[in-house]
This record gives sequence, C-alpha cells and structure tokens, in this order.
Amino acid sequence: MFRWILISLLSLTVVGVSVWGYQEHQEKNAILIQAENDYQRSFHDLTYYMDLLHDKIGSSLAMNSREQLSPQLAEIWRITSLAHSNVGQLPLTLLPFNKTEEFLSQMGDFSYKAAVRDLEKKPLTNDELQTFEALYEMSSDIESELRKVQNMVLNENLRWMDVQLALVNNDEQADNTIIDGFKTVEKTVEGYSEGKINASMMGTSSKKDGYSMLGSDKITEDEAVTKMRRLFDLDKSAEIHVSKTGDGANVPLISASFQDENRSGYADITQYGGYPITLMINREVNESKISLHEATNKAKDYLAGKDFGELALIESNQYDHVGVFHFVPNQGDVWIYPDAIQIKVALDDGDILGFVAKDYVENHRERTIEEPEVSEEEARTKVNPNLKIQEHHLAIIEDDTGEEVLVYVFLGTLGNDTYKIYINAASGKEERVEKLKQAEIKY
Repeated sequence: MFRWILISLLSLTVVGVSVWGYQEHQEKNAILIQAENDYQRSFHDLTYYMDLLHDKIGSSLAMNSREQLSPQLAEIWRITSLAHSNVGQLPLTLLPFNKTEEFLSQMGDFSYKAAVRDLEKKPLTNDELQTFEALYEMSSDIESELRKVQNMVLNENLRWMDVQLALVNNDEQADNTIIDGFKTVEKTVEGYSEGKINASMMGTSSKKDGYSMLGSDKITEDEAVTKMRRLFDLDKSAEIHVSKTGDGANVPLISASFQDENRSGYADITQYGGYPITLMINREVNESKISLHEATNKAKDYLAGKDFGELALIESNQYDHVGVFHFVPNQGDVWIYPDAIQIKVALDDGDILGFVAKDYVENHRERTIEEPEVSEEEARTKVNPNLKIQEHHLAIIEDDTGEEVLVYVFLGTLGNDTYKIYINAASGKEERVEKLKQAEIKY
C-alpha cells in the first residue's frame, strides 16, 4: 500500500514539474517572440523613415518658396527624431553605430535651426546648400544599404534575437548578416563625415572657441594633487589616486579619487590651467539641519575660493536633504547664462557634495555686449499683464538656434506658480518662458 502511495506521489510530482516546465517554456517563448517583434518593427520603421527622409530632403532642395521650405525643414527634423528613436530600440549597444546616429542628430540640428529662423531675411547660404546636397547624397546611400539589409532579413527570415546573442557572445561563427549590413552602413556614413560634410554647417555646436580660457600652461601632477586636496578638503596624509586622459582627448584632464571610512570622492580638472570641471562626493546625508538659504551661502563661500569670480544665483532646489544651486557669472550688469555652474550642498551640515563647471570652463570669456535697443519699460509690455513681476535683470542666453542673444529676464508669479520670461533686448520678441520648479510633495 505504501509503495503505491509513493509511486502516485512521484507520478504527480513528475506531472507537476512537466506542466511547470512547459508553462515556463511557453512564457519564455512568448517573451522572445515579443522582443523579436519589437526589434523587427523598429528596424522596418527605421528603413521607412530613412526612405521618407531622403525624399523630403530632395523635395526641399527643389523648393523655391520660403513659405514652403520652413515647414518642410520642420518635417525633416521630426522624421530624423523618429528615425533616431528607432535606432535606439535596436540591439546595437555592442555594435559601433555612432556615426549613423551622429548623422541623424546633426541632420536634426541642421533642419531645426534652419526651420526656426526667418528664411526671408536669412536664406540658406551657399555653404548650407552644399551641405544640404551632401546630406541628400548621404541619406540616399544609407537608404540603399538599409534596403539591402531589409531584403536579406525578409528573404532569409533572419532574426534580431540572433543578432543580440551574437553581439553579447562575440560569436564570430554565427550568421552575422545583419551585423555586417549595419557595419557597411556605418562605413558609408563615416566616409561622408570625413570628406564631404562641412561640419561647421551642421550646427552641432555654436561654441567654436570653446575652452579659450584654458591657455597653454600645463600644470604638474604635484600641482594637480594640491588642487585636488583643496577640492576634497583633505589633509596631506590622505591618499589620492591620480590619472590622466589619453592622447587625443578633446580636453586633456587630470582625474583624482579618494576613499576613507565615511565618504569617497571623484574630481576632474583640466591639464591646461588646472580648472575644476566636476566634483562628486559620496556619503550618507542625514536629516536636514540647515535652511536652503544657509546652504546657498555655503555654496557661494565655496565657489568664491575657486577663482570663478562674481557669481549670481539663478535657481535653487531641494531634493530630500540636498540643496542644488545654479550660479552664473556677471559681466557688468549682465548675467551670462551659458557659463552656468551647478553645485550640491548637504543640508545636514553644509558640506559640498559636488559641482559641475563644464559649461563655465568651456564657454567663459570676455564678451562684447551691445547696448539694448529695447528699453526695460518696452520689454515689460511684452510680458503677460497677468504676471506679477518680482524682479528683473539683463542676461545673455542661447536661443533655439544656439546663438547667444541679449535678453531681459523677468521673474514673476501667476497664481501659485513662478515663471521666468525672456524678452529679446534687440527685437522685443519673447524668446522663452520657463516655469520654475516647486518643492516636491512627499506622498
């Protein structure tokens, strides 16, 4: 009797395990099928958008009407954004595809900046038209190569999950038809990038003279360690690990890190000039004991000893027990927003937890600032009359095309919300409206 009961229990166990295994297998297959469908959709959408992009660029080149060209360029910007989104959804993380992504990003920047400007007053230049024609040729070649890959995928029933496994496992023996196809696309774009595209027309950066403040004097490693100790607030006995960026770096840096019982830290300074770029301190932050106003003063005192000159606070926020502040330098009475510095302060004891000064070091220089053509009173009339203006100042900001413009900044309230309104000091145009963040509600 006992034997039959044992056999029955074992049989039930085997059946249960089999059913469980079958269900697990079915669920795993369902997940794989869903992932494969998502990859296939993203790839075919990418191919479709590249076809569409090529046609839209060609149509734009044939247009003579400025009224038609602006919306067409805006449509090109939209399509490049959709194509870029689909690239990001493919399993290409381990496959170099940055040149093609860079093309889409640059195409988007170029078309957007041309679309938002007044083409009647500032039509496309000959250099921009040549760049546009080169982009048309490039999009044609990318379209053709993607079509070849698409044809192979459809005819040979290739699976994207196999691509993902081949990339993860670095499997040279696997059928890498899709991978080879994308490498061909990448080489095609790279060829254009190196020879046919006028990079200055692409609009990737308006900061042509970036990092001009660095100078040509390199600091020694000993000088760097001394600066790092000051940044970390460490004595001479503390151990600091220092390394340098390799040859060919856009901005040569010296990096340093440390770790003790209660905290660890990391910082970068420039090899030329020894300017601090970033600082991060990791430690446990306890309950807040100082106010945001006190933390602001702590931040100002810290930055005052770092050769950043006179700074103005443009924004402050609190996240849990940490204060985050944004400062900008002044040139006369004008606040220079592109040269912003961000800094974090612990609200338990006022310690500096980090700052980012990349924008300051990259952009800071003595600017030639023209006198406003619009008076403050005239600029006020451009602001929504329902806004209660609390304060104002002149500032340099970057507009939607990346160009620096002089504006009046009006800080005011509307209901329970606070806004910043930017009015162009030359034209009186409303450049931008920003709603400032409020303290987060804890639920």
